[in-house]
Amino acid sequence: MGMRFFISTIPFFDSEMAVHAYRFITKAGDILFASADDHRLLGAELLAPGLELVKEIGVEPFAGSYDLFIELSKYQLLMEMPYSMNIPPDNLVCIIDKKALSDSAVIAKIEILRQNGYRMALDGLSDAISLETTVGYFDFILLSYKSKSFIADIKTIQPHMSETMIVITEIPDMESFTKLSAIDNILLSGEFYSEPITKGKTEISPLKVNSLNLLRQINEEGFDLVSAANTIERDPALSISLLRFINTINFGSNKKMDSIRRAVAILGQKEVKKWATVAISVSVGEDRPSEITKLSLIRAKFAENLAPAFNMAIKSGALFMAGLFSLLDVILQKPMPEALDEVAADSEVRDALENHKGRINDVLTLIHAYERADWQTATVNMVLHSIDVEVLTQAFLDSLYWYRQLLDTIDDSDSESDDPPETT
Repeated sequence: MGMRFFISTIPFFDSEMAVHAYRFITKAGDILFASADDHRLLGAELLAPGLELVKEIGVEPFAGSYDLFIELSKYQLLMEMPYSMNIPPDNLVCIIDKKALSDSAVIAKIEILRQNGYRMALDGLSDAISLETTVGYFDFILLSYKSKSFIADIKTIQPHMSETMIVITEIPDMESFTKLSAIDNILLSGEFYSEPITKGKTEISPLKVNSLNLLRQINEEGFDLVSAANTIERDPALSISLLRFINTINFGSNKKMDSIRRAVAILGQKEVKKWATVAISVSVGEDRPSEITKLSLIRAKFAENLAPAFNMAIKSGALFMAGLFSLLDVILQKPMPEALDEVAADSEVRDALENHKGRINDVLTLIHAYERADWQTATVNMVLHSIDVEVLTQAFLDSLYWYRQLLDTIDDSDSESDDPPETT
C-alpha cells in the first residue's frame, strides 16, 4: 500500500518504568494544513490507512508482544472497524474520542466490538454518558496531564480504578512521573523517560568502562583488531555476545569459533564495528529502561535510512552513530558533552548532539518530530529538504523491521548453549 501518511508509536509505562503497551498514531501526510471541514479529512477517516497497515503486517512490528492502542474515528467506529476489516482483536485496544459518545449510535457499535473481543479505551471523560456506563464499556481511560480538568478527572474516576485502568498521557518530566507513579493501576506516557541529563554521576561501572573503551577503539580509523580482541576478552558478556554473533552467521560453515581473537580476525574491522556498536549500546543501557535502548537503536537505523533522502549517503555511518548516541546522556546519566567524551564521538556527531548544529542535526530534528507525532514540525522539515512523506514513513517502518530482526537474532543466540565459551 502507498504510505502517504505519518506513523508514530508512543510507549505506555507502568510505575516501574516497564513498557506495557504502545499507542499507534497516524496522520494523513497531504492534509496537515487543510481546514477541519475539508472533505479530504473525512476521506482519510473512512480509508483508515493505519488500520490497513495493522491488518497487512500485524501488531508485532509496532508493539512486539505488548498491546497496541489504535485510535478510531467516529466514522470508522460506525463502520465497525476493525471488526469489519477482520483484524484480530488480540493485543489491540481501540481508542474512542470522548466527543464521539454524544451520538447514541456509537454506543451500540462499541458494544458490537466488545462482544467480538476488542478492548476499548476512552480518550478523556465525557458528560454524554454516566461514569458507571463509562466504566462498563471501557477497559482504559486516557487522561492528559496537561488538561485543565486533569486533577478533577482523576478524583472523579479514582473510586472506579479497580475496574478501569487509567492511562495518563503527556507527562513532561521525571519529577511529574515520580509523583504520578504512586497512583495504583495506571499506565504513564510522555517524554519523561528521555529527558536530557543536566547533572550526572562521576563514576561509571567497571564493565561499562570496558565497553566504552572498546567503543572508543572501533571509532578510530583503521583500529587495531588485536587490541580490540584484548578489550573484548576482559568482558565476559561481550565475549559471549561476539561468539554467538559469529556462530550465528559463520559464513556458511558449521565450525564454531573457540577464540575471541580468531572470531575478530575472521570478521574484520567492518563487521566487528557493526557488531560492537549494537552490542555495546545494549550492554551500557542495561540499567536504564529498555525503551531507551530500543529508541536509540531505532533512531540510529532511521537516521541511516534517511541518508539518501538528505543526499548524505556518504555519511550514513555517522548518521547511525548520531542516532545511537542521541540518548547517551540518559544511558550514562551524564550531561551530553561528558557522555560524548566517553565514546570519543567524532566532531560532526558531537556538533549535532551537543550544539544542535550541522547537517546531521537536520536529520535528527526531523526524526525527533516524527517520533513525537509533531506532524507540523515534521512537515516543515520535509518541505525544507524536499522529502516525500512516503519516503519518510518507509524509512521509519524499515527501522522497526530492522529492530525486530535484531531482537530475533539475539533471541536465537540466547537459545544456544549457555555454557561460557572459551575466550583464549
